Amino acid sequence: MDALELLVNRRSASRLTEPAPSGESLQNIIRAGMRAPDHGTLQPWRFVIVENEGRDRLSALLEEAAREAQLDDKAIDKAARSPFRAPMIITVIAHCEEHPKVPRWEQVVSAGCAVMAMQMAAAAQGFNGIWRSGPWTDNARVRSAFNCREQDAIVGFLYLGTPQLKSSTTVIHPDTAPFVSYF
Repeated sequence: MDALELLVNRRSASRLTEPAPSGESLQNIIRAGMRAPDHGTLQPWRFVIVENEGRDRLSALLEEAAREAQLDDKAIDKAARSPFRAPMIITVIAHCEEHPKVPRWEQVVSAGCAVMAMQMAAAAQGFNGIWRSGPWTDNARVRSAFNCREQDAIVGFLYLGTPQLKSSTTVIHPDTAPFVSYF
């Protein structure tokens, strides 16, 4: 697929099934993430791949965190089921360092760019995904399980797999005028 076509017609896919990316396809996804804009070449990201039994461990972790947060039964069940929405999840962590020229916010944005690049690399290879965040990115138990330091940030969970539904190739492009100005 042409890169420009891929970018201007980007769509997330929330219904994902096997197979997940593996081998060279997965390496291409990781390589794309590592090509994100990176002021100071700090490489401010870490990628934690969750698949197979890892999804069971993540399910137990999220269920425990939901119980600890005293959520209702429906929310606890939803948390426990969430890792099974896709055969693979890549947790993307902004691994931030103190730097005189590269503020923390810029390192977090760089990790966010890595997520976008990874999702596009997946789509270019016939896979797709959806970038999810939510309260678990700030949850102390979840952050600890992913070895986050105080200065780190989980920027999202990139759910990856093969789309169950064929998405429409027609994307309605919004009027860009309200979002653009010139100086």
